[in-house]
Amino acid sequence: MKKVLLTLSMALASLIGAQTFSTGTVSLPTTGMTVRIVTNPTTVTLVLTGDSNSMLAIGFGTSGMASGADGFIYNSSANRDYTFSGIGVTPSADSSQDWTVTSDTVSGSTRTVIATRSLAGGAGDFALSNTNSNIDIFYARRAGALGLAYHGSLRDYATLTRASALATGEVVAEKQKIMLYPNPAKETVSFKNADKIKSADIFDSAGRKIRTVKVDGKEINISDLKSGNYYLEITLKDGSTTFEQLIKE
Repeated sequence: MKKVLLTLSMALASLIGAQTFSTGTVSLPTTGMTVRIVTNPTTVTLVLTGDSNSMLAIGFGTSGMASGADGFIYNSSANRDYTFSGIGVTPSADSSQDWTVTSDTVSGSTRTVIATRSLAGGAGDFALSNTNSNIDIFYARRAGALGLAYHGSLRDYATLTRASALATGEVVAEKQKIMLYPNPAKETVSFKNADKIKSADIFDSAGRKIRTVKVDGKEINISDLKSGNYYLEITLKDGSTTFEQLIKE
């Protein structure tokens, strides 16, 4: 009995330690951009969308472009990791480019960029924690040009709130009665009250989006997924979002 309890305790500790936190997709209206930041115990994933012909920038902290501030800038160069040198001064590319772009796609006039790095990043990078704490950002877009240059009035600040993907899923699922079963699953997974669901995005444990699925029936096929932990960001027909953890055997 003691051995069983110890095994269960270790499994629970492992699950808690692997918890994922997400800001959800946040609209940045001043620039027509959106951002989502997802963390796990080792990695942060940034999902940024905006005009495909514009420079897109996300900075961390509340000081804006003050000297030493850290940011991610999508632009026509190969660099993405930058340090700001003060208002009105062109930011400098870090000597160590710690952001890795894992996906860069364009649909219509919208670009979606997904990039990852470690929580701490490199020297001078803004360190992130894997908790439900807020993330302060500043952001900007240079309209109609990918080059690194002045953005004009297309800039603003935002505070991103985070929640545990699992905890959020439990609270909202109880209200909306959305549930995955069986879980763990091997070939297919079904949804309780699937008629409430518009679509679902599947993410791996590192926060990388695997695919988007339309829930036309009550189940989806997951046979092609590797064994491991995933989470689903489920968009309901009423416009709300819920998260559910999925264990693939």
